[in-house]
Amino acid sequence: MEAAPELETQIAQWCRYLRRHHTISAADVDEMEDHLREQVADLTAMGLSDDEAFLIAVKRMGSTDAISHEFAREHSDRLWKQLVLVPGDERSGDGPSRLELAVVVGLGVAAGISVKLGSTFLEPERLGLNMGLLVLPYLAGYFAWKRRVSLSTIAVAAGAFVLAALVLNAYPFELDGDTVVLATIHAPIALSFAVGLTYVGGKWRSQPRRMDFIRFTGEWFVYYTLLALGGGVLIGLTVAAFDMLDLRADSFVGNWVVVFGAPGAVLVAAWLVEAKQNVVENIAPVLTRVFTPLTVLMLWALLAAIATTRSVNDADRELLILMDLILVLVLGLLLYAMSARDPHRPPELFDRLQLVLVVSALAVNVVMLTAMLTRIAEFGTSPNKIAALGMNVLLLVNLTWSAWLTTGFVRGQRPYAATERWQTGYLPVFGAWAAIVVITLPPIFGFE
Repeated sequence: MEAAPELETQIAQWCRYLRRHHTISAADVDEMEDHLREQVADLTAMGLSDDEAFLIAVKRMGSTDAISHEFAREHSDRLWKQLVLVPGDERSGDGPSRLELAVVVGLGVAAGISVKLGSTFLEPERLGLNMGLLVLPYLAGYFAWKRRVSLSTIAVAAGAFVLAALVLNAYPFELDGDTVVLATIHAPIALSFAVGLTYVGGKWRSQPRRMDFIRFTGEWFVYYTLLALGGGVLIGLTVAAFDMLDLRADSFVGNWVVVFGAPGAVLVAAWLVEAKQNVVENIAPVLTRVFTPLTVLMLWALLAAIATTRSVNDADRELLILMDLILVLVLGLLLYAMSARDPHRPPELFDRLQLVLVVSALAVNVVMLTAMLTRIAEFGTSPNKIAALGMNVLLLVNLTWSAWLTTGFVRGQRPYAATERWQTGYLPVFGAWAAIVVITLPPIFGFE
């Protein structure tokens, strides 16, 4: 299918601009143009306009970010300026932007109402158990509306939420037992994949779409954390000011502001990521480069401490849980670093550092698996042990193959794309395990 004339003009103008930079050869420009056209085709298939697809594709070119910004200065038409130079200044009052903001606010209020009703009619344990069901359907609805997904995709996502609602509320959980805690933790993880299905427009088999979802989750977490911190400071100052006036605002804040603000921020954070994606440098990958070396040092310190102070067989359950969280952090560092890397770049120092991170995490994983198997052999099974053991096995497989692929890439034996395909293809396995924990472990252990 031939591109629209205006899009062809933009691409030709961009190529001419690149050719004026003597550091870029004609062959490189041709290769970059092919890559640009592939990006544009993918983005337009998601429903973006030609202008939006072109601008985002140029931003994604990675090594040409600086040149793209110079290009924006020289060719600052209204849409380009809105997206690269002065976002929002010229179209802040346009209908579509206002409509999307209205949809986000409406869905955020609806999520707040759901949580308020849940806090009114459900026991605290049941409220926590259903929290994902009270908020995440609205986030999925936002992406379904924005991506204009098919009815079949909506049906699959809705079916996942309905199944979760039936399981979580029909199972006779002991509200002070272990299985209800496991279900409370794992249900939102499993349901986030239903949200991901709508985020990728139903194209879950597409590796680039799954990578886009990984990028989104990292950025969403950063934005939500910032909103939560800012909201916490504002609430604290407000409550303190009212206290000085001998007025009590604690009850109102706890019963209304937090109840509506926390779920509403889920939608607002998603909207912010959507509004700013691929326009400015993503935050999550930047943080990844900062925390990767620090995490390597932490893993080495933990391994040294375990080796010199105690037997791994005597590890406490709390320590095992903490180490599992550290391994999940390592996986997050790998994914978010990968999400911003140009797969065509040759190996560099940071890739070697990531290999060290993976190998170190593998060593920790083996230590933890040994401790878990020892505890199971000595004390028997429990829901917590089985859930943790399963997660560690999944991480062992993931990290082992990641180490193999990364070693091959660093040595120039295989492309970086192989590592990307592995990580994005393995991602649904974690969602499937979360669903298994929620659906099968409670009845196996008598809902205790």
